[in-house]
Amino acid sequence: MGKRRGKGKQILLFGFTTVLVLSGVVWYTMEYTSVGNSVNGTEMPVCSVETEEKKAVLTFEAAWDEEGTKKVLDILKDCQVKASFFVTGEWARLYPDTMKRIVEEGHDLGNLGETHQNMSRMMQKEQEEEIRSAHRTVEEEIGVKMSLFRPPYGRYGESLIRTARELGYQTVCWSVDSMDWKDYGAEAVAATVLEDPELKNGAVIRLNSEAKYTPEALPKLIQGLQKEGYQLVPLSKILYNEPYHLDVTGRQIQGLCERLFAK
Repeated sequence: MGKRRGKGKQILLFGFTTVLVLSGVVWYTMEYTSVGNSVNGTEMPVCSVETEEKKAVLTFEAAWDEEGTKKVLDILKDCQVKASFFVTGEWARLYPDTMKRIVEEGHDLGNLGETHQNMSRMMQKEQEEEIRSAHRTVEEEIGVKMSLFRPPYGRYGESLIRTARELGYQTVCWSVDSMDWKDYGAEAVAATVLEDPELKNGAVIRLNSEAKYTPEALPKLIQGLQKEGYQLVPLSKILYNEPYHLDVTGRQIQGLCERLFAK
């Protein structure tokens, strides 16, 4: 009788251990992997890219004026650096020549919505119109069909990412924020980026071409990044096409969960 009870306890213990192991595997799967842009069943934007190459991306947002963007373009040209610009439909209509220059000088052009509002609070039809309106403007003005989308202020929800994808867009936020919109000065902008712990291979850096100190900070920032060995490329040169998956930070990893059981 005692032996039977002992065996029963062993079986129960074995079963409990097996459940824990399997739960750990499932947790690891949910915590670190996804298929496409779904992480733990939640839609997410791409925020950085996993790559062995020492590459990073400068991204700029433009929604209100032109002068800052023109200065940024001059600096990028002098430094022979390519970047990615996200513009609103309203901005595109006001400054078609500068928008055309962005493309002609080899930079990416992305969609920031029509009016730079918090689109995560909108209904799906409103989200669609915001994205479509900006898309139409750019296509009509310079014949370019954009495929990269950034939610204004970086505020997104699952419905917005799904809506953007249905309209042919990949949603991209950032892993390093320059905080240039706080107007702390040019030195602060460069230092914020260069000292960020998330500055690593495949980092996506957010800047605002219209922020007060961004043009002044940009040459020092570029010099600092290049001194660290980074090659600065536009998003189109680093993002993966499907198949890919994301981890919980929004880091894009090529392939479908190939690293899942690597550890």
